[in-house]
Amino acid sequence: MARLSIPVLLAPLALSLALFAPVAGAQAQVKIAVVNVPRLLEEAPQAKAAMQALQDEFAPRQREMAAQQKDLKAKEEKLQRDGAVMAENERRNAEKDFRDGQRDLARKQNEYVEDLNVRRNEELGKLQRQLLQEVQAYARQSGYDLVVGDGVLFVNESLDITPQVLSALQARAKTGGGVKPASPPAKPASPPAKQ
Repeated sequence: MARLSIPVLLAPLALSLALFAPVAGAQAQVKIAVVNVPRLLEEAPQAKAAMQALQDEFAPRQREMAAQQKDLKAKEEKLQRDGAVMAENERRNAEKDFRDGQRDLARKQNEYVEDLNVRRNEELGKLQRQLLQEVQAYARQSGYDLVVGDGVLFVNESLDITPQVLSALQARAKTGGGVKPASPPAKPASPPAKQ
């Protein structure tokens, strides 16, 4: 059996190193960062403001349902306490009134949950667009070539720009502005009116 010399064994390794050297050099020039989107959604002042606005918007309905639930509880207690001594017709009307109130409350609760989910999704979509615009603006300003958000299993802290983006979002919130969307393209001038 022929013996292979060390230079022959090392030739494939040297060839592979030579092939990947330009790729490694090109990667050193690419500026990459990672942003933690869930953290932005949780900690950004705009996110907190949006959630507070939703709470304020739905608080009256929530109070109304709580009052209706309290009223139903009082009716139920009265039926349990006085049902045996009530006239048949009075008891039947009280039971019907209680059941109708339960159905009405259940309907209102379902509508409340559906409306809240729709509004929450609207606000979340708007917030996600704002955060994306802020990340893009920060990346352009800082000269990043690639910013990765989702699907990152590990990142060195030196590549994480989440704190810087949060600072920018906080600065915008203090100045009273959210992230301003790009302005729409200018409308073409209308042709002069014919005389």
